Amino acid sequence: MSITKISDDFFVGGQIAPSDVAALAKEGFRTIVCNRPDNEQFGQPSADTVSQSATEAGLAFHYIPVVPGQSGQAEVEAMADVLRSAEGPIFAYCRSGARSAGLFQTARAATA
Repeated sequence: MSITKISDDFFVGGQIAPSDVAALAKEGFRTIVCNRPDNEQFGQPSADTVSQSATEAGLAFHYIPVVPGQSGQAEVEAMADVLRSAEGPIFAYCRSGARSAGLFQTARAATA
């Protein structure tokens, strides 16, 4: 599992498996954000499956799916809400981490 630091309290990475959630909790993450739509790729775990693992590990989970190149105001506002209210550090994932990083930057600029 690859983790890239975007800010002191926000990190991104590629698709995670439910079995990765315990390791994220052990690393100190308190919130997980899924920015990958379900069924984007055959065999990827659903957001509900990862959410269940997050709940079992005591982590908050937010599902803000972003279709590549199609994030809009609703997704930006949802991410801004998470940034304002979620306990950090936050780990967000999509296929590669790029959408999560971009959405973070846009949401952060919108709340500045």
